[in-house]
Amino acid sequence: MVAIAPFAAHSADKVITVWDLQTTDGAVKVIRDAADRFEKANPGYKVEDTHILNDAYKTKIKIAFGANEPPCVFSSWGGGPFREYVAANQVVDLTPYLDKDPAFKDRFAPASFGAVTVDGKIYGLPAENTAIAVVFYNKEMFEKLNLTPPKTWDELLQVIDVLKKNDIAPFALANKNKWTGSMYYGYLVDRIGGPEAFANAAQRKDGGSFADPVFVEAGKRLQELVNLGAFQKGYNGLDYDVGGSRRLLYTEKAAMELMGTWEASTIGNENPEFAKKLGFFPFPSVPGGKGDPSDLLGTLGDNFVSVTNACPEKDKAVELVKFLTDDIAAAGRVADSRLPPIKNLKVDNPFLQDVSKLVSEAKSVQLWWDQELPPKLGELHKDTSQALFGLSKTPEQVAEEFEAAAKAELK
Repeated sequence: MVAIAPFAAHSADKVITVWDLQTTDGAVKVIRDAADRFEKANPGYKVEDTHILNDAYKTKIKIAFGANEPPCVFSSWGGGPFREYVAANQVVDLTPYLDKDPAFKDRFAPASFGAVTVDGKIYGLPAENTAIAVVFYNKEMFEKLNLTPPKTWDELLQVIDVLKKNDIAPFALANKNKWTGSMYYGYLVDRIGGPEAFANAAQRKDGGSFADPVFVEAGKRLQELVNLGAFQKGYNGLDYDVGGSRRLLYTEKAAMELMGTWEASTIGNENPEFAKKLGFFPFPSVPGGKGDPSDLLGTLGDNFVSVTNACPEKDKAVELVKFLTDDIAAAGRVADSRLPPIKNLKVDNPFLQDVSKLVSEAKSVQLWWDQELPPKLGELHKDTSQALFGLSKTPEQVAEEFEAAAKAELK
């Protein structure tokens, strides 16, 4: 955990605490700059910003809310866990504040509020990024091996074959964290059954079931990749948070990585030279699948910032949240290779322009399963996905286990 503050707060100052999971230099700078601007506009207030690695953050924020001792401002992905905090009356409804400042609200893409809207009320603001899962690849390596980004499953298998023959792991994967591998399963379900397969199962409508053949086939396709040797050895033990998968890309031991588009910013900060080789393509289609190849897995607003009801200075905390998501902060994020969901945002970066085009053409953007689902099911999704990668469970076992849990958890 890394806490950044330019100086200690004076004893007479009113302190607003902020927790987030931004740990790269560029992301931290944007947040601290917004905090400094807020402090300048509000003498007598100080912002204590704390930046925590992804998985540690998930545990820390859950414990803090459980003890009713959360920070004033916190980051989230929206979705299932976030809705539980809202249901427990632990998050401030931002709707009245936004209604008083419609020009500020109207800057955001309307769809970006979806993951933090409950019963028509908005409880968070999209801050960091338009984050979608894409397949990153080493353009220089592909060119050297005369490979082109695959658009179909069969083309992907051909790329995997060529890479393996050249002693290169096709995919880099650090799956100790579990959510990293779960992206493959989520995309396969979408490509095979379309977005309605997950939506109907999660919402318990139109006969939707996690034991549907779509989910079984997705597991089989995933294990097909495993059995082909599409991932480097030891992937279920590598830690993404410390760069376990990225190092394989940097050393050219692996050629591709399925990851959120924030990876471009991370790589740009860690290894600017390798960033020049970085390209990306959408997850390939599957033969006979109902899913549109334009469908995406991700979020418009990763991460969202919200205010807790435990905060003694709610109004000022909301003002700080607006500094964290204003045009100056948005420009700083664009400079750091991120794409906040702001209308008419000036973007010169070709990578971000490509991401923006991909999102604008998408027929569906499905929130990450582990964030959309209630916490217990989100954890089970990650556990069972990791089990599929480890070949310790069959696709049929995973589908039945998940459906049994869904029947118990989803009413």
